[in-house]
Order: sequence, then C-alpha cells, then structure tokens
Amino acid sequence: MAEQLELEMGNIRISNDVVSKIAGMAALETPGIAAMSGGLSEGWAKRLSGKNVQKGVTVEVGQLEAAIDLRIIVLYETPIQEVSRMLQQNVREAVESMTGLRVVEVNVKVEGVAFKDDEM
Repeated sequence: MAEQLELEMGNIRISNDVVSKIAGMAALETPGIAAMSGGLSEGWAKRLSGKNVQKGVTVEVGQLEAAIDLRIIVLYETPIQEVSRMLQQNVREAVESMTGLRVVEVNVKVEGVAFKDDEM
C-alpha cells in the first residue's frame, strides 16, 4: 500500500519502500547501531550493511500516518535503552521531515550485540 495525498493539482503517493529506505538510513546513522538485522531466518540472524538498508525495517503506511518496526544489532557496551530512544527519535524526524507523514510509532527490537571487531 502506498501513502496517497489528494491535492487540488493531483495525487502524491509515497511507497512503503521509500519510507522503509529513509528509516533504514536514519537507523544506520544513529550512534551505537552496529547493523540492521534481517530477522531470524533459517535459525540465525542475518546482519546487513548499508547496502540493503530496507532489511530489518517493516513499515505500515496509511494516508497520513506511518508505523515503523526496526530490528537492530547494537554495539557492545552501548546503553541499549538510550540508543533505542535516540534511534526512535532519529527515524521519526527523518521520515516526517522527508515525507510529511506523521509517524505514530517506531518499535525497536534488539536482536543482537556486536563487538567493534566483529565483521559486519
């Protein structure tokens, strides 16, 4: 489903993929986030770099609002609550400023911890 605004001059549609990509980029730019997680597939979490930022991001886009779910891997010794709140704020601000949608929720699921020396 794509977000659609009806204007006097026509319609504007923002696809789920666009919102997902914006959210993924904002997530990876948040300090303390090591990677996005592809979820538990085939029994283990797949770690994904910035080349595929939509992995680990699920969005529901309505006409004026969006809800976002993120699956992440944090860096070891990072305060998880603190980085998760910063992540929620960064993603909300990025999506709202770029799309005009109101982000009603940003849910964060921490699926792993990575050491700085770990290969991503």
